Amino acid sequence: MVEEAPAPGLPEKLRHKIGERCAEACRKIGYRGAGTFEFLYQDNEFYFIEMNTRVQVEHPVTEFITGVDIVREQIMIASGEKLSIRQKDVTWRGHAVECRINAEDPKTFMPSPGRITMYHPPGGPGIRVDTHVYSNYFVPPYYDSMVGKLIAFGDTREMAIARMRIALSEMVIDGIKTNIPLHVDIMNDAAFQRGGVNIHYLEKKLGLK
Repeated sequence: MVEEAPAPGLPEKLRHKIGERCAEACRKIGYRGAGTFEFLYQDNEFYFIEMNTRVQVEHPVTEFITGVDIVREQIMIASGEKLSIRQKDVTWRGHAVECRINAEDPKTFMPSPGRITMYHPPGGPGIRVDTHVYSNYFVPPYYDSMVGKLIAFGDTREMAIARMRIALSEMVIDGIKTNIPLHVDIMNDAAFQRGGVNIHYLEKKLGLK
């Protein structure tokens, strides 16, 4: 539901170790293309979950802090071109947070397909909206409930979260239910603002565990 980069509380040394492990895995299997490795992190150690041979929903947070257009690089690789950058050229700046905007009840998580009667995206410095919807668009019941991604960037994590709170308050999607109220609650939550929440954070917050 919420992605951010860089991961709060993850030591720089370990971050580089994870990155090199991913690169080495790609070299050994001869993988050529964009891909996403997933890990769980616990007790100062990381554990491999899976690799997806594509970019994923959260790629905009990486694009924001690195300035690298990952989708463009993916297309270039697929067309036989080389990467336009080397790993040593990649630098990080600031912090980015992404909220997945889903067509679902923010309390029960039940899907909420239907017609969007009014759509108004937020804007301003450091705000990006990736979506396919518009006013009068009909959200079908057959696919994933995500209707958009809202991304906020700032020089610091606190600034990114503050911008996200404002952007969420400005975003209008009428006619269906969305999880925007839940995102507002998360952005205002003290535990989330401190960083370092675990995979059980949301279910505990909602009283599901």
